[in-house]
Amino acid sequence: MKKFWPIIALIIIVIAIFSCMFTVSEGHSAIVLQYGKIEQANLKPGLHFKLPFVQQVADFDTRIQTLDAQPESYFTKEKKSVEVDFYVKWRIDDLVTYYQSTAGNISQARQRLAPIVKDALRFQVNSRTLDELISGGRKAISQEVIDKANKATRELGITVLDVRIKRIELPESVRDSVYNRMRAERKNLANKLRSTGKEAGEKIRADADRQRQVLMANAKSDATKVRGEGDAKAAAIYAKAYGQNRQFFSFYRSLQAYRTAFGQGKSVLIVDPHSRFMRYFNSAGGGAGR
Repeated sequence: MKKFWPIIALIIIVIAIFSCMFTVSEGHSAIVLQYGKIEQANLKPGLHFKLPFVQQVADFDTRIQTLDAQPESYFTKEKKSVEVDFYVKWRIDDLVTYYQSTAGNISQARQRLAPIVKDALRFQVNSRTLDELISGGRKAISQEVIDKANKATRELGITVLDVRIKRIELPESVRDSVYNRMRAERKNLANKLRSTGKEAGEKIRADADRQRQVLMANAKSDATKVRGEGDAKAAAIYAKAYGQNRQFFSFYRSLQAYRTAFGQGKSVLIVDPHSRFMRYFNSAGGGAGR
């Protein structure tokens, strides 16, 4: 047995050395307890030492934790019931206080944190109307809940970082009636917009018709003026031609009358061959039979 004593002693020494050493992982912190009393606290990640068999180590995750609570029913300012679904982001802030208040049990910490946040959220919902909750007041509510909750969680050694409202639902008993009211409001708004658009369209069409009539009247006036000026110029040209050579002018006008009367080749005239209209047909140069 004397041969094994050195080996046994070496084993005991090795065990004692390993019992003295412990490591704290990244994102964690630890406290050293001796007979239930805290000897060291807030140990950072790395290698540390303790008394073997006398002191114990409690390790805690100091990273951000999530509390995903069950939906809660609250009443709004106008006494309407709503169901609010939310979650909370928190972490350990004071390790000693956290251990003393929860014994280092994360489940107990969540159980104590949940009613604190719910009470703060209830106060905010009770002070707002349903429209304020739905129309974008969640960010303000979240900040108010965070501030109020942190005042109460100091005794737990934790800090609330964020409270997010995932959804706000009406109870099934009143959901259909509210949705029907909202649909009716949107329908009334749509009808009002249609009526306004129809009225604007009628005004635009009436104005367009008025402008069309004004343009047509101006165009007719301009056309009549131009036509009158053309007739006046034509009459002046005819008068000037008549003054220069009356016989040629008379012959030219008679040719125009013949062209108008016989131009289609389908006209039948019953006239006196000796009338003035037929005088150029009966002349010596024209021939009576043409």
